[in-house]
Amino acid sequence: MDTDDKAMLRAVRELTRDLGSAKGRYYWPDMLLSAGLGYSGIAGAVLADSLPLALLSGLIASLALYRALMFNHELTHLHRDAVPGFRLVWNALVGIPLLTPSFMYEGVHTLHHKRTQYGTIEDPEYLPLALMKPWSLPLFVIAALLAPIALILRFAVLVPLSAIIPPLRTLLWQRASSLAINPDFRRKPATGAVRTLMLWQESAGFLWAWAVLASTQMIGWRPLLIALAIVSVTALLNQLRTLVAHLWENEGDPMTVTAQFLDSVNVPPPGMIAEVWAPVGLRYHALHHLMPSMPYHDLPEAHRRLRSELGAGSTYEGANHAGMFVLVARIAKSTMIARDPAR
Repeated sequence: MDTDDKAMLRAVRELTRDLGSAKGRYYWPDMLLSAGLGYSGIAGAVLADSLPLALLSGLIASLALYRALMFNHELTHLHRDAVPGFRLVWNALVGIPLLTPSFMYEGVHTLHHKRTQYGTIEDPEYLPLALMKPWSLPLFVIAALLAPIALILRFAVLVPLSAIIPPLRTLLWQRASSLAINPDFRRKPATGAVRTLMLWQESAGFLWAWAVLASTQMIGWRPLLIALAIVSVTALLNQLRTLVAHLWENEGDPMTVTAQFLDSVNVPPPGMIAEVWAPVGLRYHALHHLMPSMPYHDLPEAHRRLRSELGAGSTYEGANHAGMFVLVARIAKSTMIARDPAR
């Protein structure tokens, strides 16, 4: 789309004026219960005396930790004075233990929302997957299973080595300090508050990684391997969600706000399964691209108002999709067309 749908953008502003204030009464219990259920599930899987019980506990843990992790996305858009203490507690309970502290997303994800950078080589979270080879889709998803091992390697080995090898430090920051999917993305040097944030979080991650590895000498490797398997499933689920968060049809050119919206995906009710694989407001990902600072608990009401006002056949309706399987099929079909020499 070469021009913006100004009527839709105006409706977004006018219909949501009374929304947008982050409320701790949603954030705190949601995050704390998710984290608590996740760690309880890991304990249940480790202590279970039967395989079915272990698998059930592991599944519950994966889903709960997945929801807890997704609050990292909220943190990137949360004003520093909103929900006091949430960032610190989230990092202590979720970010550091799972080796994905908030510095790996803060200062990076917002680049994905810059109008002039979305879908370009400077966007850390964009790959034209729909235009790539068909084999790239399963490879993109399956690679996520190695994420927990890669994170332990990063924090336990590369962080201390980079402290004494400056070129490695530069490489680590540019290439392995962001939750990015664009292999061409290079993170710029950290300065000011971002650098301070990174230093204490990375130090905590280093200490935690070694504490976890050291624990195997006392309790054996079985608990760690079970926890790694559970977190691998969490990473796999997140990668599947990422696969269908956009249509991935941009070839690197700057896009209008409306085009960015239509390249993004809402999976709204009535179906409820999307709340499992796209939690914490991520089922309204396209709407989020119109209102990045809107807290997750207000997105359902914003969506309801816009859909009611703009109606069927509107531009807004064009970003609403039926579910994950429909989206995967669409993207997979696009890869077939993209590789066709006659295209």
